[in-house]
Amino acid sequence: MDVKQLIKDRHSVRQYKDMKIDEDIRMQLDELAEECNKESGLSIQVIYDDPDCFNNLIAHYGKFRNVNNYIALVGKKKSEKLDETCGYFGQRIVLKAQELGLNTCWVAGSYSKGKCKAVVGSDEKLVCVIALGYGETSGVKHKSKPVSKLCNVDEADMPSWFRNGMVAAMMAPTALNQQKFFVTLNGDEVIITAQKAVYARLDLGIVKYNFEAVTGKKVK
Repeated sequence: MDVKQLIKDRHSVRQYKDMKIDEDIRMQLDELAEECNKESGLSIQVIYDDPDCFNNLIAHYGKFRNVNNYIALVGKKKSEKLDETCGYFGQRIVLKAQELGLNTCWVAGSYSKGKCKAVVGSDEKLVCVIALGYGETSGVKHKSKPVSKLCNVDEADMPSWFRNGMVAAMMAPTALNQQKFFVTLNGDEVIITAQKAVYARLDLGIVKYNFEAVTGKKVK
């Protein structure tokens, strides 16, 4: 499926069917997680059949239900770009999950870190998790700022490739739907920066992946 369509179709889902993920799909997700780990130096782990991680009051109040599978984003504490790297490669797996017929939700706080089954070394940090499974629904579209408010280019002056990238960036999931990022086009060079906000560096990685996946251009 076209990546633009995957980005458009993917929405946050908190309620899941009590169904096991197919073995073939598990294999594909595990292979991609391993590939991402080799490229990034992260220790991304896909955890299956574990209801305990989301079995707490915070998850209950967050309206999570039947979250038995999740992706744990783990990396070295010393990495200066740990959050951004987790966002970037986590989104790569999220879109693959969407392609495979699964639903997802980025979760930074509404889960139990103490019950998470991911292996986290003494020199590592669990940045966040991504709920995973067959959603009761496909989720709903979130409200977004106009693309012209998220970059330094007027819509009428945007090259088609840049507009495609901006639409993908606009649709990226961000904490509290805050969209605290800004895209600068300087000639053919694209720079995406994070503003000061909670989880903004994690969001930055997600936004960068969406932009690059659609345009094929590396951004700074």
